[in-house]
Amino acid sequence: MKRQISIARILIALLIAGGVAAVHFGLWAMFNQPVSVVEPLDYIDGFSYSPYRRDQSPLQGKYPSYEEISQDMVQLGAIAHRIRTYNSSENPEVSALAGAQGLRLTAGAWIDADRVKNRREIGALLADARMHPSIDRLMVGNEALLRGDVTLPAMFEYLDEVRQASDLPVSTAEPWHVWLKNPELAEHVDYLAVHLLPYHEGVPVDKAVDYAMARYQELIDAFPGKPILIAEVGWPSKGPTIQASVASEENQARFVREFLYSALCKNLDYFLIEAYDQPWKIDIEGWAGAYWGVFNADRELKFPLEGRVDPNSGWIDDALVATVFALVPMLLLCLAQRGMSIAGQLWMCVLIQACVTAVVIAARLPADYYFSLRDLTALIGLVFGVVLTAGVLLTNGFEFAEVFFKQRWRRAYKPATPVPADQQPFVSVHLACCNEPPDMVIATIDSLAAMDYQNFEVIVVDNNTRNEALWKPVEARMLELGPRFRFFHLPKWPGFKAGALNFALKHTDPRAEVVGVVDADYVVTPDWLSALIPHFDDKNVAVVQAPQAHRDWEQHPFRRMCNWEFDGFFRIGMHHRHERNALIQHGTMTLVRRLRLEESGSWSEWCICEDTELGLRLLERGDELRYIDRVFGRGLTPASFAALKSQRFRWAFGAMQILKAHWRSLFGPSALTMGQRYHFITGWFSWFGDSLQFLFALGAIGWTAAMLIWPKMFSLPVTVMLAPVLGLLVAKTVMGPILYRRAMDCPWADIAGASLVSMGLSHSIARGVIAGLTHKRGVFLRTAKGKGDSGLAKFFLPIKEETYLLLSLIVAGSAMLLVRGSQSIEVLLWVTMLGLQSMPYLAALGCQFIAQLPDRPVAAATVAA
Repeated sequence: MKRQISIARILIALLIAGGVAAVHFGLWAMFNQPVSVVEPLDYIDGFSYSPYRRDQSPLQGKYPSYEEISQDMVQLGAIAHRIRTYNSSENPEVSALAGAQGLRLTAGAWIDADRVKNRREIGALLADARMHPSIDRLMVGNEALLRGDVTLPAMFEYLDEVRQASDLPVSTAEPWHVWLKNPELAEHVDYLAVHLLPYHEGVPVDKAVDYAMARYQELIDAFPGKPILIAEVGWPSKGPTIQASVASEENQARFVREFLYSALCKNLDYFLIEAYDQPWKIDIEGWAGAYWGVFNADRELKFPLEGRVDPNSGWIDDALVATVFALVPMLLLCLAQRGMSIAGQLWMCVLIQACVTAVVIAARLPADYYFSLRDLTALIGLVFGVVLTAGVLLTNGFEFAEVFFKQRWRRAYKPATPVPADQQPFVSVHLACCNEPPDMVIATIDSLAAMDYQNFEVIVVDNNTRNEALWKPVEARMLELGPRFRFFHLPKWPGFKAGALNFALKHTDPRAEVVGVVDADYVVTPDWLSALIPHFDDKNVAVVQAPQAHRDWEQHPFRRMCNWEFDGFFRIGMHHRHERNALIQHGTMTLVRRLRLEESGSWSEWCICEDTELGLRLLERGDELRYIDRVFGRGLTPASFAALKSQRFRWAFGAMQILKAHWRSLFGPSALTMGQRYHFITGWFSWFGDSLQFLFALGAIGWTAAMLIWPKMFSLPVTVMLAPVLGLLVAKTVMGPILYRRAMDCPWADIAGASLVSMGLSHSIARGVIAGLTHKRGVFLRTAKGKGDSGLAKFFLPIKEETYLLLSLIVAGSAMLLVRGSQSIEVLLWVTMLGLQSMPYLAALGCQFIAQLPDRPVAAATVAA
């Protein structure tokens, strides 16, 4: 029977994982269908030619060898009649090698603002023309007037000089509009050398050839009888989107083949730009400058000159790699998660496949693009971001699947039946406080006194409170309650809360079998101990934990938001972790077996999250931590957004302390199960994501500034780099509210409020993570509870860093739109990413504003609830 069940599970796993893999591959195929393009003859009249290969550049003095240029000429001689060069003083071998392959040559001299260099170029051009009969035309300058490197009279001088010195036809190369704007230029040339590049003018590819021919006809009409050479015509395979112009291999193939067909029909004289991709041009022309070649920089044809064209020639490899790498974890998940429904397994498999695909696409980019060291550095950061975002998404997705699709929890415990007084274990309840309002602490003490449990004591330790008005009333109330209520005031005591709890532990009644810890603001229910202590009858149980809950939050919008934000973890995350005995222990209201507490070393005074650290220590011993999801006490929410930020900073800092202290147990040999390791390693992934969000926001601001100041050196990331990041972020953002709605009795308005608080805490968490990783010890700061102070003067102080970041991101996005416009999809995606990165800081501003609002009338709050 077991074998039949095992086979059934294997078949179901294969069906689910295989189905997702098949659909995934099918989607790749659907979006990469070959397209039909007009087929010209299989030869090309001419190419513009620059000989540089990958990692070569005239700007760095890295030139191709004689053998490399010879190989180029052999390759081009097989499919073309002529080539055009741009300078004469560099790579002088080109002319002879081109002639040896039967290629005619239009030789160029590079003209710029350096007059000395210009004289050298012209001299080399004329010498080359006299030496090599394969040269049949000369070209003095390439877009020198467009760049503003020379004046019109200076260009006239250069052209006239070369025409007088050579019998060959002479011209200069400029875009079509420069010729129309300067008709007198035609008087100094033997033919018009014209650049027709519709991509730069934002023309859609399906209209680009017609547009180029219209400009060509315009020149014929403006200069009747003048020979016209189309000195550059082409389309890049990669580059930024310019209005309706989209750079892609498919569009390059379409434009080139349609133009070649038109050129054949009209007997045009032309040079395709260009023979080979030139990665070095990125530094002077921007991103698209590297990708105009019909061949790539490795001398491979980028698209066929006949037959159908694949939009992405490498899609099969990418799809196969993504499918294979995702298939194994999908199968393992389906086989391992026996309690997860088929819908949950299907959901997780889709997420795994999507995340693996995003990582594969990001990792493939260096093979598809010519990245500089600067670009690769940015890419490594982005790929790391994709991997981490995918990890966060998978972690959240697993929680989503287990909560959303699960019918019941496997480990679900209920309050126990109370035992008679003579059978009750003795419990010592410890309350540590520091600078707390006495009325609040006394309310907690009175609730403890009202418990329906007989065998207990209460020890209150007030440490480091100097103001007697705060601790004297508490001491007086404890004296009134009798001998089992003991109070200690420690004027100066180390170890923060853990130090106070360890002091209480040393003064605990020897009869105590269980130690209870309660926060100073928690009013407990009478049955807290009677309903939970019987769970310790199971000798494996070291901790019994109930959820945090709050009171007095209904009347204030901010406290209401805080309540629901806290509540989400205890209704969702704690159940998710409890399934694998991996609870986060919370010292707000927790019960610990005294023997296990003392044997494990008591409370850790080096850690500012001593409760969570103790819980992990007990799990490392093989103990059980039990969760009973019923409220046994309610505390107060933080008094202000500043107080909430301080609390979350402490939690994040403490989490990093715990990870650093326990990494050997988490990653090496220990009693921890795989499920426990999973939760304690991935459970803080979202907080790592917050810290990286902060670092990426700083990086994005800096990169935007660099793009605006040095546009040739810093370019926009390609769309395929940003799309996975944006997609994963959106998916992660959507899952939380949906899960809230499914798991909690919470209206959408409160879900939105909880989400706002969660997002607004991102910066505090980021700072806590970074501080926890870089510092050894932290400072325990008490969290102010109840009602907070107000005042406009104090409004921005708690959120000044978030405000600066928000303003910086807004300025960066606005500047990009102002300078680059809104026609480019890359610009819009980048600005969208800046907008998404600003959301946590905008949320912090919203939280701070809402925290200043006054209480609502009780009746109104009740109706709203």
